[in-house]
Amino acid sequence: MFQAFLIKYGEIGIKGKNRYLFEDALVNQIKHTLKHVEGQFRVTKEQGRIYAEALEPFDFAETTQALQRVFGIVGICPVVILEDEGFERLAEEVLSYIKRQYPQGNQSFKVHARRAKKTYPMESMEINRELGGRILEAFPEMHVDVHTPDVLLCVEIRQKIYVYSEVIPGPGGMPVGTNGKSMLLLSGGIDSPVAGYMVAKRGVKIDAVYFHAPPYTSERAKQKVVDLARKVSLYTGPIYLYVVNFTDIQLYIYEKCPHDELTIIMRRYMMRIAEEIARKTGSLGLITGESIGQVASQTVQSLAATNEVCTMPVFRPLIAFDKEDIVTISKKIDTYETSIQPFEDCCTIFVAKHPVTKPNVNIIKRSEVHLQEKIDELVQTALETAELIVVG
Repeated sequence: MFQAFLIKYGEIGIKGKNRYLFEDALVNQIKHTLKHVEGQFRVTKEQGRIYAEALEPFDFAETTQALQRVFGIVGICPVVILEDEGFERLAEEVLSYIKRQYPQGNQSFKVHARRAKKTYPMESMEINRELGGRILEAFPEMHVDVHTPDVLLCVEIRQKIYVYSEVIPGPGGMPVGTNGKSMLLLSGGIDSPVAGYMVAKRGVKIDAVYFHAPPYTSERAKQKVVDLARKVSLYTGPIYLYVVNFTDIQLYIYEKCPHDELTIIMRRYMMRIAEEIARKTGSLGLITGESIGQVASQTVQSLAATNEVCTMPVFRPLIAFDKEDIVTISKKIDTYETSIQPFEDCCTIFVAKHPVTKPNVNIIKRSEVHLQEKIDELVQTALETAELIVVG
């Protein structure tokens, strides 16, 4: 029955003179997403509306699920498109629509007409009254409720006429790419994929870096991270994943530094390396999945110690979230089951039994002096040998 989708957006509508830039970005994201589903679509923009019109038969469920992953969309309305052949013909089509969509015929309803085409011979309120009367005659068990109707029947009069009553919720946010690019420190855990998803929802393009430590971490652990990146890329678009071999750096830190400081010092070098890759690839910030107090490396003092090595802003969208809040989102975006697979990453292999929870930056720096003999060489080697995997 449906030939098209009316795409509703939210805060894009308040962008003033720059609104068209965000609309165009959303149109491009929709086009990119619909390339991967069954059927061909034409995506157009018209007077504050975006339409995705099917040019051939398509899979309704697959298409709506794909659109529900496009940031910037707040509502997806399956639409029946009619030619303007006069009011009587419109009334017939509306009654046919009601009969097919609501065969039980006993709901409350409201007609909401919008006459964008000012040459149409009837005004919006008149269309509301006339269509409402026709519906009551055809379906006597239905009744009007102008405040909280079961069915809000929308009729938009433009060059063509658009009829719809269902609004499938979208993810909201801003179109990816409208707010620059940032580098996600992606691990195999629950938190970092969620952090990447949340920052991407604000329009940020995502690249990612993963620190691999063979033979202490397996190829299956690496594949797990690639799988997580692929799931996140369904929302963000293609992700450039940089896999950094961190083994020699970890072993050297393990050999030269106090063991209660291992986590913080390793984390500081991860941030240094991630920032260097970010700078070379055009990212403007780093993203982590840290949450205050969740583990020893995520106390306020520990976060301050890690931040101290960065010149880029570090975005921590989960900073005040409880674990259960994070798990809820991970299940929503389908990363949870992959995240809990039992393949350890390099962060968990070298964890001290009693890590320092309130590190002093000056003491940490003194410990890092012991690394000066060859740490720069190891970091440079890690950067030069990083593997790039394009995901999505």
